[in-house]
Amino acid sequence: MEPTRPEYVFVPELPDLITPDEYIDHPDGRLIRIRIVVTDQGVEIIGDGFRPAAVEQVLAALGSGPIEQMLCG
Repeated sequence: MEPTRPEYVFVPELPDLITPDEYIDHPDGRLIRIRIVVTDQGVEIIGDGFRPAAVEQVLAALGSGPIEQMLCG
């Protein structure tokens, strides 16, 4: 059975979990940061990384809900 493709939703804004001053410490661009928060609506998982495809893979593997993206970051 093939995994289902996640739904993507474009949003105007997402929080930055990585700051520009961290770029120099990760010249290979492999930093990913994940934030998990329990809200009244359920669990919110936010990811940020230098390589968006890597973050999307992590979020898709977790499943259960659309992946929100910005058109530019």
